[in-house]
Amino acid sequence: MGFDQSKLVELLRRSYFAVDGLWFMMAEKERGFEDTLELDERVWQVMPKIQARKARELLRLRGATLAELAQCFALKLTSEGHRFEVVWHGSEGLEFVISRCPWLDMLQRADRMHVAQTVAQVICVGEGQAWAAEFSANLQCQLADKMCSGDARCRYLFRRTARMASV
Repeated sequence: MGFDQSKLVELLRRSYFAVDGLWFMMAEKERGFEDTLELDERVWQVMPKIQARKARELLRLRGATLAELAQCFALKLTSEGHRFEVVWHGSEGLEFVISRCPWLDMLQRADRMHVAQTVAQVICVGEGQAWAAEFSANLQCQLADKMCSGDARCRYLFRRTARMASV
């Protein structure tokens, strides 16, 4: 059977988001919000490693340059359905400016905006830091703006630490 690739992608994307939300709400019912968020945080400390390694494999990248991080993180964001742009800061770093986040959309549809800021602070910040660590011990990630906190966009800033920048 020949299926349209866009339909396959949409089915997998929806399933990915649905299972994440479903497990969270079921665990929250059993364990409470704080315990569930702690468990979710541990999951999202590992998931970026899996995603980064698979992205490298799919893109046939072997190094850990900022350009390779940009390609891999862009693949992740694109696969999830984010709308974003990449802004380069010379050799010191780069940022991803996100104008549409499907995770935020999902929280809005589920009437869960009361937890969005807390989830973003724990999960999104940790996820960015895990992506940075996967590419270099001398790379840091900061989530400068967060739509969940009322900002117009999210901004992931990936920057070399001072020690790395001087090399």
